[in-house]
This record gives sequence, C-alpha cells and structure tokens, in this order.
Amino acid sequence: MQQPLLRRLRPLAYALVAVVALILLLTWGALQTQVILAGFLNGESVWAKAQKQAVIDLDDYASTGDAVHLQGFHTNYSILIADRWARDAIAAGNFDQKEVEDSFARGDVIPVAIPGMVFMFEHFSSLPYMKEANVAWRSVDGSLEELNQIADRLQHDYAKGTPPPADIRAVRARISALNRYIEPRAKLFSLQIANGAVWLGQVLFFAVLGVAALASLLWLRMAGRILSSIRGTEERYSLLFDSAADAIFIADEATGRILDVNQRAASWIGCTRAELLGIDLGSLFAEGSPQSGVGSLRMPEGGTLPVETQSSLVVWGDRRVCQAIVRDISERVAIEQERRIAAEALASIAEGVIIADADRRVTTANEAHTRLTGIPAEALRHTRFDATRTLPDGRPLPQIIWDDVAEGANWVGEVESRRSDGTTYPEMLSISAIRDGMGRPQHYVAVFTDVTARKADRQRLQHLATHDPLTGLVTRSEFERLCSEAITRATHSRGAIAVMFVDLDAFKVVNDSYSHAIGDTLLVRVADRIRAQLARKDVAGRIGGDEFTILLPDLRSREEASEVAQALLGALARPFDLGDYEIFLSASIGIAGFPLDGGDPVTLIANADAAMYTAKSEERNALRFYTPKMHADARRRLQLAADLRQALVRNEFHLVYQPSVELRTGRIVAVEALIRWKHPDRGNVTPDEFIPIAESLGLIRLIDRWVLETACAQVCRWDEAHLPPIRIAVNVSAGSLGHPDFVAGISAVLTSTGLPAKRLLLEITESAILHLGEDTQRTMLALHGLGIGVAIDDFGTGYSSLAYLKLPSVKFLKIDRSFITGLPNSSNDAAITEAMVAIARSLDLNTIAEGIETEGQHEFLLRAGCAEGQGFLYSRPLPTEEIERLLAPNAKQPAKKLTLVPPKRA
Repeated sequence: MQQPLLRRLRPLAYALVAVVALILLLTWGALQTQVILAGFLNGESVWAKAQKQAVIDLDDYASTGDAVHLQGFHTNYSILIADRWARDAIAAGNFDQKEVEDSFARGDVIPVAIPGMVFMFEHFSSLPYMKEANVAWRSVDGSLEELNQIADRLQHDYAKGTPPPADIRAVRARISALNRYIEPRAKLFSLQIANGAVWLGQVLFFAVLGVAALASLLWLRMAGRILSSIRGTEERYSLLFDSAADAIFIADEATGRILDVNQRAASWIGCTRAELLGIDLGSLFAEGSPQSGVGSLRMPEGGTLPVETQSSLVVWGDRRVCQAIVRDISERVAIEQERRIAAEALASIAEGVIIADADRRVTTANEAHTRLTGIPAEALRHTRFDATRTLPDGRPLPQIIWDDVAEGANWVGEVESRRSDGTTYPEMLSISAIRDGMGRPQHYVAVFTDVTARKADRQRLQHLATHDPLTGLVTRSEFERLCSEAITRATHSRGAIAVMFVDLDAFKVVNDSYSHAIGDTLLVRVADRIRAQLARKDVAGRIGGDEFTILLPDLRSREEASEVAQALLGALARPFDLGDYEIFLSASIGIAGFPLDGGDPVTLIANADAAMYTAKSEERNALRFYTPKMHADARRRLQLAADLRQALVRNEFHLVYQPSVELRTGRIVAVEALIRWKHPDRGNVTPDEFIPIAESLGLIRLIDRWVLETACAQVCRWDEAHLPPIRIAVNVSAGSLGHPDFVAGISAVLTSTGLPAKRLLLEITESAILHLGEDTQRTMLALHGLGIGVAIDDFGTGYSSLAYLKLPSVKFLKIDRSFITGLPNSSNDAAITEAMVAIARSLDLNTIAEGIETEGQHEFLLRAGCAEGQGFLYSRPLPTEEIERLLAPNAKQPAKKLTLVPPKRA
C-alpha cells in the first residue's frame, strides 16, 4: 500500500525538483546577466575614462608637445578603437568570436563578461536603452577619428619643430569643440548603459520572480491534482472495498488477526465490521485455508458457504498484511454439479450422443456411441460424424438437413450407420444445433439409437397386424388390400381373379370334444395344408375361427379356381395326426370371381361366403360357385338374424310337444317341448334355420330360458286341469349349460312355477357336455341335488364317452334316430342299438329311442329292452290343445298300444 502511494507522489517530487532547478537556473541566468551588465558598465566606464583621458592627453600634447601625452592619447585611443572594432564586427554578423573577445579584452572589459557581452550585442542590440546607447556610441566615432587625425598632424608638426602658437590654439580649440560634442554623447551613452542595466535587472528580477511564481503555481496545481487523485482513489477504493461482490479480509501476516473487512464479509458472517476486527481469520473457515484455494465459510445459521479464496501479501503502513479475497462459488459449484451430473448422464444414457463443431467434426462422444458402433471416441474425434451415416437408401445426408437445422429446426429421421467392423445397422438420428450470440450454429448435437430391434418389432407388429397370430395367414383387412391390388391388375390386363371361402365342417364339435388347444393345433395344420396347395402368388387368409379365404390372382376365368378347390378338399379330407388324436375333417368351399361376381374385395368375400354356405347346407365336403340366388339366401339369413332379435319381444315363438310313449304299454309318460317360430312375414321358420343364428347372436340363453319357463308353466296348468301327471323334457344348449347362473336359473323357474323337480328332464347333447369341460361334474352334482334328471341326447353320434353315463343326475340315454332308421334290417344298427340298451340297463339308466316310424322298429326296440320311444309312429309334435286331448281322462283307450295314438303318416 505504501509503494503505490510513493509512486503516486513521485511525479510531485520530480515537479518540485524541476521547479527548484528552474529557479536556480533562472537565478544563475540572472547572475550571468548581471555579470554581463557589470561588464557593460565596466566597459562603459573604461571607454568613458579612455575618451576623456584621450582628449586630455591630446590637449596636453597639443600645448606641450610632450611625447608622453601623445603616448597616453594613443593608449586610450587604442581602447576606444578596440571596443569600436568589436562592436562593428558583431554588427556585421560575420565575425571571429575569439578576435572579438580579444578586442574587448584590449578594451579592458571584465573577461568573464566578454562572452555575455558578445551574445548581447549579437542578439539583443535592439533592447531598450541598448539601442540608444549604441546610437550615442556610434555618433562619436567620427569625432574620435578626427581626434586621432589631429594627433597625427600634431605629431607631424612637432616632429618639424614647435608649431606656431596660433596653430596650437586652433588645434586646441578644435579639440575642445570635439570634446564638447563628444562629452554629452558619452554621458548619454553612459546613462543609457546604466538605464539599460537597471531595466534589464528589473526584467530579470521580475522574470525570475514570475517564472518562479508560475512554476510554483503549476507545482501547487499538480500537487492539488495528485492529492485530489489520491483522495479520489482512496474514496473509490473505499467504495469498491465496501461494495465489492466478494468478501475482502485484511489480516496481519504474523498473527492472522483481522485488521479490516468490507461490508460483504460482515454480511456473510452475520457480524458488524467492528465485531470482526481482531478475530483469527482462519477460524471463519469450516474447510479450506484463508490463504488460497477452495473451501467453505461458516454462515450465521450454522451452514456453510462454498467459497474460493485468493490472497496476496502487501505492506500496509509499517506492517505486512495478507489481503484475502473470498468469492462465493455456490452458483459455480451448483453449475459444476449440474455439469458433472449432465456429463455422468451423458456417459450413462443408453442413447449415443455426438457433439460436433460447426464443421460437423466430432469433439465429444459418449460411451454409448462406442458401445453401439465399436468406434472409440478418440478415433472419431475431428472426423465428420455424417461420414459414417447415410440415408436408408445409401445416399449421403442431404444439405437440406443442415439447412433446416441451421434455421432452427430439429431434424429426426432414420439413417444407416456404419460400425467399426464395416457392418451397418439402422439408427434413429436426431440432430439439433447450439447457436452463438449471432444465432449461427456453433455446435451440432446428434442423439441416436440403434433401432434394429425396434424395426424388427415394428415389422413383427406389422406382420401381426396383417397376419393371423395362430396360423400366420393374412388377416381380413390385409386380404382385402391384396385382393384390391389384384383387382386393379386384373382390370388393367383384362383378366380375372377368384376368391375362395373355406369353412371347416363340424370344427366346433372337435373344439368341444377335445380342447381349444387341440382345436388351435388343428387350425395350424389346416393352414399348412392350404398353403401347400397354393402357388407363390396366391394368398391365404384366416378371417374367422374356422373360416379361411384364398385369393387366386392373374386368372383367365374364375373356373380355373375349381382345380385348386378340389385339391384343397382332398388335402383337408386326409386325417390329421395330432399326437394322441387322429382327427378327420372336411371343408365346404365357396368361390366368387372378378369381374363376374363382384368388383371389390368385400363383395367378392361376401359372395364366396354365400357360395360356401350353400355348399355346407346342401352337401358338405363340396365346392360351389357363386350365383345371385345364393346371395339372396345370405341376405335372407341376415334379415332373419335381425328379425330374431325382436321375436321374443313380439311373442312370435310358441311350443309344440312330442309325446314319449312307454313301449311296453303304449302309455304317454312324457312330452318333449320343441320351439317353433312363426314369422309374421315368412311364416313358420324351422329350428334348424334359426337356432344356429340364435347361437351366433348370443340369444340362445334367452330362448332356452323362455322355453323352460313356458314348458314348466304349461305342465302346471295341465296338473291344474287334472290331466295325468307326465314328465316334461326340455333341450338345453351348450351356451346355457356353461353359463354360471344355469343351475340357479332352473331352480328359480321351478320355484316360480311350482313344478316338482323330478318331473323335469333336461336333454343335453354330448357336445354340450364336452363344451362344459371341467365344470361338468359340479353342474351335474348341482342338478342332482335339485332332483332334476338329465338325458344324454343324440348318444353315439358325437365323440361318445361312457364316462358321461356315470355322471350324477344322468337318468336317461336317448338313442339317436340315425341308429333307428336302419332297424330292424341293418345288422350294424341293430348291434349298436342293442349294445347301447344293454349298457344303459347295466348302469340302471332308462333308454329312449328317437325317430320310430315303423312297427318293425317298435317291435325290435321292445324286444331289445328299450323303455320309451318317440317318433311319427306315435305322434308328431303337437300343439297344447292336441296334447290335452290325448291326455284327457275320458279319452277312449285303444286295446293295443299301437292304436292309442293313431299315427299320422306323411
């Protein structure tokens, strides 16, 4: 602190020395001038004396002729001549300095004043009084010359002898006259010299005084400015010291005690400045050193503040002190923490990140980049990161990408990137720019991800979206798209295409008899066989559970599809080996072609479906080409489905009852409730036509419930009419049997109608039991608990299992009409029927034969031990009134069983 002040005061000291030196110089100059003036005055005095003495000596010589006086005249005249010659030489301007000085020396001028006199005569001859003195001096030059001439004449005259007195008087008069002329001018010369000396002395005095005063004033002004600057500096230092953003501590170097602090330091510590004085500076730091480096400062709340300290040793007065500048680096620490976190995040994220300069040359790459590409970051540095990337089609990244990024856009797209081993992989690349203050791209940031797996997943998802996940065949939407393309090609080439609709016959039975897993396996095998029969350009699709579509493009006519369809029927008719099972299937195929049968995929598929339905209805394991009539039938089925939804609401259903007769006695022991639909427009619709539609629409449970309630209520009404008590048999569909509320619903119906449970018989097919699966035992136990009997309907026509006959509540076994039709002539039918009756008898089950139409069938079944029978031989299904007539007590009973109910032959 002392050194800077000395440096600030040093110019002031130099200025003071300069002022003193200037004054001394001026004083010396004044002294020199005084010496010169003294030389002038001395020379004037010598000159005046020489002039006067020369006149005196010349006058004495003229009167006496004494050579001594002549010698005196010449001596004094030589002084006057020397001074005049020096004066005239200087005035001429071209003179020898030494000769002039010697001439003045001969004039008895003070030697030390001669150079100054020469300088004055040369440069200042026009000064006041000097000029007048020179004029006066020059005015006597002629007179002095005349005196010298007089001296020469007198010397000449006295050399001849004594001149006449008159001549002497005349000469002396002339000398006197010249003296009178010279004397006032000599006095004027002396006066002017004296006045000039006085004036010059005054000028020198005032000049020295003025210069000294001016120099003193300048020095004082300079001193004032420097001192003012020092005071301003001190004030600015104090202001900066107290208003500094950093804390400043000044401590004694030896003791470490605080000597001064600024306001910032006091506010950080939470004390006044006075309270901090004398405290050990090191005690304020929780971590780090007060000398230098990063540490933490104790805060008043007990916390710490991260700081960075810079210290320096300075001299403050007479002591050495340490000046410590402590800077708050909490923001920097936070930024560094964020930067470190960002760097760690950059290094740990799964996406590759590249940072490149404005020329797209890599400056930084994270670990994920090396992991994804195998290229070390060092090898990549200073190379253009787009050099290893191209568009998916192999073209380099276009300039428009960089133009868009430069304009502020963020480019995202798929590129092909090259690994270190030369292989390529697809990556999703995002490029953005970091801009400078002028908005120009300064760096590029590229984030990329290996999308190999994602593309594979996308392709897999696309495949799943367009292909059936079970069979791998195309879905309906994809089939329609490919069909539309094939139609476009056929339109351009004037060709044809064919669409085949393939539906498996009785696949539901397979699903119900085995399991859905077996059914799925079977569908996969079916798809394989379909693919095996098709050409590469053909397309196979699965649009439903067991429904397949086939597209045959580039045909000349639709009839060309017949050969493929026949091959498919043959392939699907071969048995399917599914490990423990060997399953036989058949299929029905409908064919529609463009342009004959439709101009768009939806129409072709619908028409092929209609043709398939016709094949299934008429024959099965067959194919049919579409005709407009088939479409009308399909529309009829669709309309029928719409009407079926309203049939229950409109009470369009009714029941008929077919008696079940005891074969031995011919007595009616039961009736089977059969549903009929009387359509308001179409008339009677057969169950075979609307029941499958009801099952597909999910209406079968409502219909089953209506049949059960209506039949039970009707039996109760018959009981109220005191008709013989009979058993009521009701058919149960697989959909109703598998419903969780099935048993509870039956119980509720029995409760609401009051019908005894033992008089209700539920007829259930084998396929329905198979559909029930693991819940079969539980459901049968529940029915058995209610006292309800169960009849296995159509036994022997499905995938029969004798285990069903042991189920609880199974009381009856119904022999299907397919085995009755051939009796008694068919030995196979006879053997099967007798076996089923024998099995039932051994299991204590009653048997009911369906479809008895002849006396021979009746007699055979009676001999075989069958208990009951149904068929046209006894009665067709009858309305309620006809059943009441048959059951009426006053009805005439025939003598023989066969005449009880006269058969109505077709």
